[in-house]
Amino acid sequence: MPILRIDSSDARPIWRQIEEGVRHLVARGALATGAAVPSVRDLARELQINPATVSKAYQRLTDAGVLAVRRGEGTFVADAPPPLADDGRTLRLREEAVRYASLAVTLGATREEAVETLEDTWLSLVETQPVGEEA
Repeated sequence: MPILRIDSSDARPIWRQIEEGVRHLVARGALATGAAVPSVRDLARELQINPATVSKAYQRLTDAGVLAVRRGEGTFVADAPPPLADDGRTLRLREEAVRYASLAVTLGATREEAVETLEDTWLSLVETQPVGEEA
């Protein structure tokens, strides 16, 4: 797996940092569909954290359809994004938008700066996808 970093000064729980880090790696194509991810023990050892923390992140990613477990083989990036009803997707996007907008406001960013940063980030993710795939 490409480098996954944990920031001990980050207020987010470590399992959330792992979850969001893996989502980011998948979104930008650094972890391709079907790619194996490290075992819970291996990633915990690499990050020097409790295996239960990695297990929680992996379980949440599996429940969300980002990862898939193959008995006896390991854990892999799912072949396709999970189906999510429009209402569920909208709700999740709104929740995450509130987090982003709150951060932008507390940093003193203007609306224009926040929107431009979001658009630039979106384009950087889409441009790193293999041809024919969208983020």
